[in-house]
Amino acid sequence: MGVQWKDSLAIGVGEIDNQHKQLFEAVDKLFTACTERKGKEEVGNTVKFLEDYVVTHFNDEEKIMQNCDYPQYDAHKQQHEQFIKDFSELKNRFEEEGPTVYFVSNINRTVVDWLIKHIGSSDKALGAFLKAKQ
Repeated sequence: MGVQWKDSLAIGVGEIDNQHKQLFEAVDKLFTACTERKGKEEVGNTVKFLEDYVVTHFNDEEKIMQNCDYPQYDAHKQQHEQFIKDFSELKNRFEEEGPTVYFVSNINRTVVDWLIKHIGSSDKALGAFLKAKQ
């Protein structure tokens, strides 16, 4: 059930593309830990990494948007804030129940589907804006 980065998701901003790749690697590691029935601690460590890394990534992306006066900044930032809220709820459920099948399916829906949709639309639009501005 793993998830892999695809070059078609690249937005043309090296720093952001590299961070997206790392996010995909972390999510894949999380799936692997869950499907191999690793301990709650190992799965928890990956969840914590993802939680911290997403905040770092979103901050970096938002700084880029602010620096270039990106017209869709507010809407894009709102998407980031909603994701953080949804991921936090998922993390809380994990802390209560552990790496259940429900948790894994929600990681797929909440994290993977969101990342692919967000990168494929909102981040691609940001990449196109930055490219046009050059």
